[in-house]
Amino acid sequence: MSDQVELEQDAPEEEAEREDYALEPKKVAAVLYAVDIDDREKLIELMEPLHAADIADLLEQINAFDRSRLIRLYGMEFDGDILSELDESIREDVIAVLTPQVLTQAVRDLDSDDVVDLIEDMEDAQQEVILGALEDTDRAAVQQSLSYPEYSAGRLMQREVVMAPEHWTVGEAIDHLRNTPEDDLPDQFYHIIMVDPRLHPVGNITLGKLMRSKRVTPLTDLLEETFQVIPAMRDEGEVAYAFNQYHLISAPVVDDEGRLIGVITIDDAMAVLDEEHEEDILRLAGVGEGSLSDRVVETTKQRLPWLAVNLVTAIAASMVIAQFEAAIAQIVALAVLMPIVASMGGNAGTQSLTVAVRAIATKDLTRSNVWRVIRRECLVGLVNGLIFAAVMAVVGIVWFGSPALGYVIATAMVVNMVIAGLAGTGIPILLEKVGVDPALASGAFVTTVTDVVGFFAFLGLAAAVLL
Repeated sequence: MSDQVELEQDAPEEEAEREDYALEPKKVAAVLYAVDIDDREKLIELMEPLHAADIADLLEQINAFDRSRLIRLYGMEFDGDILSELDESIREDVIAVLTPQVLTQAVRDLDSDDVVDLIEDMEDAQQEVILGALEDTDRAAVQQSLSYPEYSAGRLMQREVVMAPEHWTVGEAIDHLRNTPEDDLPDQFYHIIMVDPRLHPVGNITLGKLMRSKRVTPLTDLLEETFQVIPAMRDEGEVAYAFNQYHLISAPVVDDEGRLIGVITIDDAMAVLDEEHEEDILRLAGVGEGSLSDRVVETTKQRLPWLAVNLVTAIAASMVIAQFEAAIAQIVALAVLMPIVASMGGNAGTQSLTVAVRAIATKDLTRSNVWRVIRRECLVGLVNGLIFAAVMAVVGIVWFGSPALGYVIATAMVVNMVIAGLAGTGIPILLEKVGVDPALASGAFVTTVTDVVGFFAFLGLAAAVLL
């Protein structure tokens, strides 16, 4: 009975451990200790249960000196999947530490799309090192993928494809898979792609349907209802959208003549979606595409331009304030209250901006609903403005004993909140129309509009009513 109680008490803790996928500090410390005492067997024992993504996280967390010692001690156990999972900011440093033998073995274990992702941003000299480690056929496939534009489906696809002609039966397809050398098949695949005599893809057959059907069943009877063909020049963001929109698991990639040249799988598409989301968040904050592993100089360069833009917008807002210097000098309360109006407008504008940028990225904001969305955001700003205007009117009366001042700040609050809703939605739409990334440039414009309108409305009304 006591054992049962003990188990029940331990269960929540075990459950919490299962839900927490971060590396435990004790595990990292144990790995570093094995490196310190040069115990390779212990290191392998500790690393064996870890997923490649966890090992990549470990390498990213430790300093360059420990990372170099760990990689050298780990030796031939270093897996190619670890390279794929590593952050780009330290990937080249890790490759530089690997011996030619370890690098060759690691790269040969990867699918062609992973190799392309690995080397596409490297210098030519480092690309040659990786390509030189590949077999001739694999090297040709990777070079062919690199010939496509960056961020295109041709770069994203893997060249290893499982296909079958239209006249095959289930039995013939299964025999083909069993007789094909293991190295000629992808490590993971979800569909067999049916092709016509000209290698044009005509449908997908899931492995589940294949395995539960009789051998004599024609493959044409098993075709999936949802089938999307992706041109090699299609932007990878559009590819990821198609996977998400149509719930795809994999999709064939074709050249200009419609011939099958590769396949994109859901893991690659979801990785693109994740990158797009991360990029939008970072750009909205004006911090570029940096990572925790970036050096101080690199991070400074990424953030400096947008801090400079914010400085210009702050100067513009200050110039508006300067126009009412006399009013502020006579009524000191204006200096106390005016940041409230601008701050509330800025926050409201950021809320509308975030919704609009996300809707544009997911293609939910279209011509058919754009005015409805703008109207909604303006009405939300109006309602919120009226609520907080009532609060600020009371603050103005109670704090400063001036009903007129309360009415002025209440009116300015309503005006700025409505404008914030309009600017937060309208500005990213306009920027997207002229070909500028809304996530990159909207924040500075929205902040400028809400600051300028907020200060002008509040100080202008105060000068007209109170003086």
